[in-house]
Amino acid sequence: MSNKKDSAAEIQSIPSQFKKDSRPQAMEDFGFIKETSDSLNEISHSQSYEIRTTSKETLKSPSSSEGKSNKNELKQNVQYSEISARGTSPLPEPRIPQSSSPATTEMINDYEALFNVPSDENGQRASSQVSDKNQGRSCLQSDDFTLHLEAKSLQEFPKDNLKTKYIKYLYLNNNEIKSFQGVYLGALTGLEILSLKENKLASLPSQIQLLPNLRVLDVSHNQISHISSQVSQLGNLRKLFLNNNYIENFPSGIENLRNLESLSLGKNKLKHIPDTLPSMANLRVLSLEYNQLTIFPKALCFLPKLISLNLTGNLIGSLPKEIKELKNLETLLLDHNKLTFLAVSIFQLHKIRELQLANNKLEVISQKVENFRELRILTLDNNLLENIPEKISSCMMLECLSVSGNKLTKLPKNIHKLKNLKKLHINRNNLMEITEDISHLNNIYSLEFSENMITNVPIEIKNCRKITRIELNYNKILYFPVGLCALESLHHMSFNGNSISEIPVDISFSKQLLQLELSDNNLLTFSEHFCSLIKLEYLDLGKNQIRKIPLSVSNMVSLRVLILCCNKFDTFPNELCTLKDLQVLDLSDNQLEKIPPEIRNFKGIQKLTFSSNQFLHFPIELCQLQSLEELNLSQTNGKKLTRLPEQLSNMTQLKKLDISDNVIKEIPRNIGELRSLVSLYACNNQISYLPPALFTLKNLQQLNLRGNNLTTLPSAIHNLCSLVEINFDDNPLGRPPMEICKGKQLNTIVGYLQRADERDEKILEKIFKIVANNITQTNFELLCQKLNLEHSEIYVSTKSTVPLSEKAYQAFVKWKTENNSSLTADDLRNQLVRALAMIGAYEIMDKITAFNLFTCAIKF
Repeated sequence: MSNKKDSAAEIQSIPSQFKKDSRPQAMEDFGFIKETSDSLNEISHSQSYEIRTTSKETLKSPSSSEGKSNKNELKQNVQYSEISARGTSPLPEPRIPQSSSPATTEMINDYEALFNVPSDENGQRASSQVSDKNQGRSCLQSDDFTLHLEAKSLQEFPKDNLKTKYIKYLYLNNNEIKSFQGVYLGALTGLEILSLKENKLASLPSQIQLLPNLRVLDVSHNQISHISSQVSQLGNLRKLFLNNNYIENFPSGIENLRNLESLSLGKNKLKHIPDTLPSMANLRVLSLEYNQLTIFPKALCFLPKLISLNLTGNLIGSLPKEIKELKNLETLLLDHNKLTFLAVSIFQLHKIRELQLANNKLEVISQKVENFRELRILTLDNNLLENIPEKISSCMMLECLSVSGNKLTKLPKNIHKLKNLKKLHINRNNLMEITEDISHLNNIYSLEFSENMITNVPIEIKNCRKITRIELNYNKILYFPVGLCALESLHHMSFNGNSISEIPVDISFSKQLLQLELSDNNLLTFSEHFCSLIKLEYLDLGKNQIRKIPLSVSNMVSLRVLILCCNKFDTFPNELCTLKDLQVLDLSDNQLEKIPPEIRNFKGIQKLTFSSNQFLHFPIELCQLQSLEELNLSQTNGKKLTRLPEQLSNMTQLKKLDISDNVIKEIPRNIGELRSLVSLYACNNQISYLPPALFTLKNLQQLNLRGNNLTTLPSAIHNLCSLVEINFDDNPLGRPPMEICKGKQLNTIVGYLQRADERDEKILEKIFKIVANNITQTNFELLCQKLNLEHSEIYVSTKSTVPLSEKAYQAFVKWKTENNSSLTADDLRNQLVRALAMIGAYEIMDKITAFNLFTCAIKF
């Protein structure tokens, strides 16, 4: 299925060349980037907690060799920071390339020019990064300071660091800071960047105004519901991040931040935007996604420098005619709203480059779309469109067009005029054919036409030389499209859910193919032509009618994933054992009865799925696979397994084991040797006992024992310190009762068991006293024999002055101590009662029964 391919995230995968071309003007318009270029080049961000600074001596008088080294170091660290309404990070982390091609070097020079990187006296670029090898991983260094205190579990703002006068960049992300109580921010007058995202702040302090040089403030991902008006005093602020909070009213005074260029208020609870917003004359990027706006605020239309506007995920039903005033707008994101039509005035946005309108209720797109001469990305997925306007051919710069999930029956006749089109996604429509004109899309590299009614692919598609990916899942294709076999750049082909029954010899020429999907077709054989695909890494032939594998499969030396589920195999195909580098094999829903010893040739196998087969017993041959990490032997539709072998412990790398839907009665007692086990799924079996070794699995995170015969859970379950998902539903549990387990919370279960243990200990002690106070000398000696107590140590001469009751009580305490490691208090109580019955101490048993009835009447 190709549904997941239609998201806006996929649209982002346009190659870097497109991204560079699509927004150059946007970057040139950002004055604050140039203004802050020095500070950007004084630091090199990483996720470690450290301070980096510029060495003044290096800047003043570097040698020639040092200058060249610094220049190369700078080129490795300067990064083009693309500014978009979707970005919420004030300073993106740099990516360090592995090598510098001529094109990369030229691009870096462009970036240096854009950032206005300072030069030394000899014209060399000055490096701002202090080597970790020379300076260590300290949190603080001199000259101009950057303080990294991310993820330090801080409960409050670090007051001690305020003594450092020259901090310019302060990062306190991912802590637990709730307030600024007792903090005097006036000591940080030189601060330019303050990042407090992912904390627990409920508000900003009024003294935030004491940071006159602040240029970037990030308090996103907190619990803020109100913003102090004092923030309006930050006259030098360029970027403000307030997204992912609980703000219901637009922060008062923010419109007075005349120098603000980027404002993020996404994922809050805003319902209204003030009319005074246009006073923010320098605002370029505005993010208001996922709020509760029901109308498109007219005030937004009068932000003269706005180039990026994100209103995704609101409740907007229409666009105002004033939208035409956004003369410089390049990016407009309106996905997931309630739009039923587009105002004609939107087509006067002549600079628009990216327009996203997916998941609305649009029924038609005007022919005036031809005005979008600069448009690069257009997404119209999941609307009610019945056609694409013919005039879209005038959008000559269009590179990505996605119209999946509509009601299209045909493509525009002149779609071939979109010479720059690289992605065309028309999934989930009513297309009957792909026109021959598509062959003129010389730059297309991704085609998706899944879930239509297409019966064939024109041979002319072979002219689309740059195609790397094509998906035609769930159509009505009868014959494999031969034209695709001539495409030398094609790496991914997907034809799941069609009616293809034969594979042409032409596919053997697709030597470059990496992934091929043909599940749910009518294939009767594993074609030998597949075996010529020596670079193929992923092959899905599930849900066909294949019975055998050709010997030539050994030629597929690159194959890593092979899916053959739901076919007609009644014996394991030994030919597969020649695929020594295979990592994933799925033979579920076949008729396999056993596994051959040759499976040990799978030296690198990581995942095996043999669910719903006809195994007579657990395939012990699998226990030879020491590289195996995931094993699925669930038998929803197959023959049920009755036991697990002790040899299972040989699979020391096993991380996930699924033995659900069998009739297994016990888990192997040596399961603790599977020290890497992370997930154990054993639901719908007949397991009544959990071995102690199970609770030594320190890495176990998922434990599903739903639908078994468990009556009690051992207290040792608290030793599973990594456990995050548990399920004991549909078991006859009494300890703890089912209502305790329904919440699937380990802490709740462990808490109950601990209290139950304490209660059982007290009950056992009381029973010891009942027996000791009522037993006769003769019965005591008989009881010692039945409980295997050492008579020489327990027996005390009748002439002794120690009372029999005390002797008996001490004997029971000793017996409990000797058995405490293997038996619970409840087990000891039951064993003692059985021994009393064996010696005929019925009066004592009656007293114990009465006591048990009394304890049951007390609510626990």
